[in-house]
Amino acid sequence: MRLFLVIFLLLFSPVLAFAQANGSAVETPAATAASPAPAPEAVAQPSPATPSPAAAAVSPSILPKDLSVWGMFMAADWLVQSVMIGLAVASVVTWTVFVAKSLELGAAFRRQRAVLLAVGGAVSLDDAPASPLVAAAQAERRLSADAVGDREGLKERVASRLERLEAAAGRSMLKGTGVLATIGATAPFVGLFGTVWGIMNSFIGISRSQTTNLAVVAPGIAEALLATALGLAAAIPAVVIYNHFSRRIAAYRALVGDTSAAVLRLVSRDLGRRP
Repeated sequence: MRLFLVIFLLLFSPVLAFAQANGSAVETPAATAASPAPAPEAVAQPSPATPSPAAAAVSPSILPKDLSVWGMFMAADWLVQSVMIGLAVASVVTWTVFVAKSLELGAAFRRQRAVLLAVGGAVSLDDAPASPLVAAAQAERRLSADAVGDREGLKERVASRLERLEAAAGRSMLKGTGVLATIGATAPFVGLFGTVWGIMNSFIGISRSQTTNLAVVAPGIAEALLATALGLAAAIPAVVIYNHFSRRIAAYRALVGDTSAAVLRLVSRDLGRRP
């Protein structure tokens, strides 16, 4: 019996030790779970951010009520207003010259083409229609009536008269176009002067108001830039119209030159018929 008890203890002692170890391991998590958890710390609430002076709203009383072209003109400095008025007058002059000179050139072209056709179809100088070129040739022929045998001299004198008439016709058509060249060359710089003056006043306003808020300084800068816009609006059409008239006047002078050549041919033909 004692031997059986010793054998039993030898066989089952490891099993009992293992069971005892597991029991202690199970009790430890339970005890840990039963222990009260520490109270969570209170989360610090962020204090509301204080708005910076730059982000503060601009008072509506200092902002312009009207940002249209007329409103910016009325709010601009007196010197900038004078520049704008001058540029507007220059633009009116440009379009007035365009309308008047277009009508004048159109009538001159029609008249000169009719004279060229009539002179080209005439048999002699006496049959040619009345025109300044034909009248000049006839006058020189009368004045040279006593110069018998001086045919080449007569043709040279007639050609000299006709060349002077061509130059006079070109100068007559150029009248009024010089102002277009002046406006096209100076209007951008006049507008730039108004812009520089307006921006300078805007910077002075920034210094006095002690703020760099764009809503405060932008209207003054926009008023200044309006002067540059008016300068370009006056200069660009003036340059384009001047170039257009330069080409048209050159074509008119060429037409007058063709008429002069036709008159000179009539003079030469009449001289060839003389005995």
